[in-house]
Amino acid sequence: MKPLLLDPADDLGQQNAKLRRIAEVLIARVEREIGESGPGYVNFQMAAALEEQVRARTKDLDDTLKMLSIANARLNVARQEAEQARNDLFDAIEAVQEGFALFDPQDVLIMCNTRFSAQMPDVAPRLGPGLKFVDYVRMVARSRHLQMDDDATRDEWARQRLLDHRNPQAVFVVGLTDDRWIQVSAHRSPSQGTAVVQTDVTDMVRREREERDRLLDDQARLLRATLDHITQGVAIFDERHRLAGCNQRLRRMLSLPMQMTQAGVDSLSMFGYMRHGERFAPLEGLDELVAWTNAAGRREPLSLELRRGDGAILDVFCQEMPDRGFVISFTDMTAEREAVAAMHHANETLEQRVAERTRELEAARDEAERANASKSRFVASGSHDLLQPLNAAKLFLSSLSHTKLDPDQRAIAERIQSAFESVETILGALLDISNLDIGAARAELTSMPIAPLLRSIDQEFQPLARERGLTLRVIPSSAWVESDPAYLRRILQNLVVNALRYTRHGKVLVGARRRGDKLRIEICDTGPGIPPDRWAEIFHEFVRLDTSPGTPQGMGLGLAIVERACALLDHALELESEPGRGTRFTVSVPMCEGSASFGEPAHDAERRPPPLDDMIVVLIENDDEVRAAMVSVLEDWGTSPLESRDLAGAEALVADVGVAPDVVIADYLLDGDENGLDAIARMRARNGNVPAVIVSADRSTELRARAAQANVTLLHKPLELHRLQAVLQWVKNAAAQKRG
Repeated sequence: MKPLLLDPADDLGQQNAKLRRIAEVLIARVEREIGESGPGYVNFQMAAALEEQVRARTKDLDDTLKMLSIANARLNVARQEAEQARNDLFDAIEAVQEGFALFDPQDVLIMCNTRFSAQMPDVAPRLGPGLKFVDYVRMVARSRHLQMDDDATRDEWARQRLLDHRNPQAVFVVGLTDDRWIQVSAHRSPSQGTAVVQTDVTDMVRREREERDRLLDDQARLLRATLDHITQGVAIFDERHRLAGCNQRLRRMLSLPMQMTQAGVDSLSMFGYMRHGERFAPLEGLDELVAWTNAAGRREPLSLELRRGDGAILDVFCQEMPDRGFVISFTDMTAEREAVAAMHHANETLEQRVAERTRELEAARDEAERANASKSRFVASGSHDLLQPLNAAKLFLSSLSHTKLDPDQRAIAERIQSAFESVETILGALLDISNLDIGAARAELTSMPIAPLLRSIDQEFQPLARERGLTLRVIPSSAWVESDPAYLRRILQNLVVNALRYTRHGKVLVGARRRGDKLRIEICDTGPGIPPDRWAEIFHEFVRLDTSPGTPQGMGLGLAIVERACALLDHALELESEPGRGTRFTVSVPMCEGSASFGEPAHDAERRPPPLDDMIVVLIENDDEVRAAMVSVLEDWGTSPLESRDLAGAEALVADVGVAPDVVIADYLLDGDENGLDAIARMRARNGNVPAVIVSADRSTELRARAAQANVTLLHKPLELHRLQAVLQWVKNAAAQKRG
């Protein structure tokens, strides 16, 4: 029997002490036998260290693989987004209504849409990325669809096109063989690439040609022919600085689009277009030209020099006409100036030849100046001859009205007066159509209720309906639409007048109904109807289907204006008519988001946004009536407005209150040299970074950039109150979150 290590008679404390002692002895013995330098222990340590390293490297490898997987996924997403962006770009270019092409800084074609050069079937299939611009010009010059007289003219056209390409911006018109015309606009990009846009202006050219043939008499035709064949560019302006006429060479010299050379264009608009971009530099010559045209007293003849962006030098001569109109002629002096430069360059070695050449050039210059003065006098006299008869007729009519006339003579005078009024009405309608056709008209789309417009139509035309023995019924609507109030009113007025004019018995109904996101405004009548084969014809100028006795006289321009105004606003226009039963015109107008449905009253309590109580609003507005209206609106919203017409008054009000405002609302154009952005900056300098809103009718990119840089919200006139209210609500919510 083996002896026991522990005595059972010992208590637990003694047994535990013996066990600890035995364990210490055994551990000491094992350590002495193995030792830290023994191979087993060393291998154990190395294995443990290697295992730790393997575990760490394995974790690093797993992390690296995960990061690589994430990077690959992001790369695939970026590649897909880039491909989608490229496809979107091509789709966008293809959706452009005009022909479009983009050349890189080396004049190599990058891309173009299918409409680019589509009018030239022998050129379009050969277009593609990599085509050089010079090769493209040669292809166009040799195209059988380009309107040219002979091959020599085609070579000259190609040389001129390449010279125009040196200009940062060039605009010109190209004629095609099938009596079609395209306007080519080339613009140099910041990266020195070139974007080329081709616009079909056939209708515009034909209308201009037809109007010119219709309105000009033999003397005017002679003047036009003379202007078109002289070597100078000539522009004639009336006493109100409106363009009365110009020749083709002027458009070419100044690279003016057709919109800038239509009759009635203001001289400042033309000069402003010339200032834009790098068309002319430096601008001192243009400034002198503008100052001369705006001079209050008699203007003495002015001669100055302009330099085009491509280096061409234009000699400009301005002369006032007797009726305060004026004539401006532009003469290309580039060749003469280059000859003078060449003369000076050769002066060092060929002094005698230079002297002879100088005399020749001086003689040529004197002759050119005499010719220039003679042509200017001729143009001024011709313009006076055109304007003088109309002025004289008006004077005679005015004198006649103050004399004693018998009834027959007075009746004749009244007829003449009526004829003048008809002419003025026709000219007004023609101006509307011209502005709509050439793109001079601009629509200002805004959210508007349709109810006030329908009420106005009802009140305006009820007397005419009663006079015609007709019933006019206008059904009210509470819907809101997105449109231009002035143009929409003009559209509905013309349609209602047209319905009342041609309806002899029955009624005319004006109403609206909702279809999806559109409000369909309908004008229905019980008139004679329109045959289907003449539906397109009624939208032409000066077309009247019913000219029988008893039908009120009209010019046949109302529906032409309606069609063009609807196209400007992008409002669909529909016609339904049945001969003998009546006609229905429908104008589809986009409805505003959240507007009341037709026939359903709006519930103000449900639609009213949270109140803006306790907000201190500084309002800086120099127009007293506008400021009073704005204060009334802000008070209705629950704010506490501090109103002032200038910055000094606003600062004084804030100082009196002793509390920084919650928001500043300022009009951009203030009195004197002040503007809203500067006023906001001063207010922030004294009161911290206060939220601010600037209100302006200026829609330029420059003002948008300045407002964005200053962290100021820009709202355009006419001011949409729901947008302003949303901005103030956002400011209030942001302040509440910051305090919380």
